[in-house]
Amino acid sequence: MTNPAAYALFAWQSGWVFALRSMQLTTDPVGASAALAEMVAEKQKAFTDGAFAAGRAVMQGARLDVVAEAALRPSRRRVSANMRALHRKG
Repeated sequence: MTNPAAYALFAWQSGWVFALRSMQLTTDPVGASAALAEMVAEKQKAFTDGAFAAGRAVMQGARLDVVAEAALRPSRRRVSANMRALHRKG
């Protein structure tokens, strides 16, 4: 993901998912509360997966951009999946 546009897309998608999820929590706090625990868990898993992937890349002597890509890949996948799911519900 050395392409700056890819970083911009990831940032935009992340913000959009956050905004849509926040609206769901605001409009139906009781119904959305069960999903809240799942949202938290998936973010922690993506972060942990990214940290381990970055660590592996560092131990292999990878360049900094490759390490950054490895660190962000799990979060990018999760955000993309959330975007698709929210789009289908929309």
